[in-house]
Amino acid sequence: MAARAANYSCECMTFPALVIFDLDGTLVDSEPLANRVFYEKLVEVGLDAAIDEARVTADFTGLSLQSCFRHASEVYGLALPEGFRDVLQAETYARMRRELLPIPGVPALLAGLTRPRCVASSSELEKIRLSLDLTGLAPHFGAHLFSAEQVQNGKPAPDLFLFAAAQFGARPETCLVVEDSLPGATAGIRAGMQVRAYRPQPSDADEAFAAMGCVLLRDMQDLAAELAA
Repeated sequence: MAARAANYSCECMTFPALVIFDLDGTLVDSEPLANRVFYEKLVEVGLDAAIDEARVTADFTGLSLQSCFRHASEVYGLALPEGFRDVLQAETYARMRRELLPIPGVPALLAGLTRPRCVASSSELEKIRLSLDLTGLAPHFGAHLFSAEQVQNGKPAPDLFLFAAAQFGARPETCLVVEDSLPGATAGIRAGMQVRAYRPQPSDADEAFAAMGCVLLRDMQDLAAELAA
């Protein structure tokens, strides 16, 4: 379990007392890369040709790796071979080292952010650290990195966001979650937090985000301006 972060008094701070960032698709542009690798590896072990990359992307975005494996087994009918996880991770990390970039506007946003912040991601801690190191974002978060590995239930359950807030002594209603996926946004809303849904391109999913109470965010510069106000 991560060391407890400094206890920030919510009563003496303006909202938000804590900014909780998702990682993949929010801080780093990893989701297209990771989903492409996952799809290729599923094809290698017999994925039905009727299931294309777009469906895999839609099904897996925002979920923990273990949840993705369970979906592949229960919904796609695949028996993943022994060692599949290791092969998948090795190829994903190799492509990350070659291709991973931060989301546009994120480096400037974090450089100007004076409020307490952390990362709460469905990814494993190892992948979170690697992603932040490769993109130069690690110094903005230090040890304040939290993973679905550390809680009983991953997104869309609220456990991870509540766990992260507890490490700072922050009440849920004082926290702002920055997410890009429906499972992640759902987790933030269920945790009783405000959610900014990063959706750089309009899509059919925007209505679902708005219906649950998220504020849509097209550009990270807009979030930077909001948090500087």
